[in-house]
Amino acid sequence: MIAVARLAILVGLLGLLPFVAAIVSLFLIPAHSVAIIGWFYLYSAGVLAFMGGVYWPIAMQLENRCYPLSPLVTMLLSQVFFLSAGLGLLLTTAWQIALYTTAYLALYFVDARWMKAFWPAWYLKLRLVLTAVVVACQVAAGTWFFTTH
Repeated sequence: MIAVARLAILVGLLGLLPFVAAIVSLFLIPAHSVAIIGWFYLYSAGVLAFMGGVYWPIAMQLENRCYPLSPLVTMLLSQVFFLSAGLGLLLTTAWQIALYTTAYLALYFVDARWMKAFWPAWYLKLRLVLTAVVVACQVAAGTWFFTTH
């Protein structure tokens, strides 16, 4: 049986492939850039919603206890990230760049600052690597967009 840590690392790293593939595709096949950027932000929204959704079951487990964040704040954070992901899909590309870059940084900040008591140390290290790559891809998408438009 595979350890949870190894599986999470594998799935996390594989989850980076669509981000990186989209950015590489933007530069290699710019004729399809509209479809690529649309797909990139659809995937960005899905991952952001999924990651924000992790806070929901934690909030339900907290009950009346107050850890770094109360159950109410934890549940609200879950919804903020979920709604940000959906809202981002309705925005223009310029605003998507700003929203998703900020949201992914905020998600990591919440995990590292307030939720770290819930995560094993290896998870926060993984999240740092994943967040760095995703944010770099968001910045690369922004760079591509603003230099071609």
